[in-house]
Amino acid sequence: MIKSLHKMGIKSNHMYLAGLGSVGLALASWMMSKNYEGAALDRADRWGIFIGEWAPTFFAIGVALRIEETHHELGEEGREELYNQSRTTERVHAGTGM
Repeated sequence: MIKSLHKMGIKSNHMYLAGLGSVGLALASWMMSKNYEGAALDRADRWGIFIGEWAPTFFAIGVALRIEETHHELGEEGREELYNQSRTTERVHAGTGM
């Protein structure tokens, strides 16, 4: 799915903007439902939460697209070099000083 989105020209920045937009839309829908619908506050909360749950999905897709963009820019040789570096690099664990 991520490769298909990348091929369609969707960039990670588009998904990050969609995530930020969904946060704003969640706030707007909560306020409109609370002020204009005449229903209880519970209903407004449900609208805000429903739309607010889209943001993490957009951000996660944005991260996946960013990884795809990075791998696409590296090419096959760059990926092999990055893989080899990660296997030969000595890892130091936080707090151990080793």
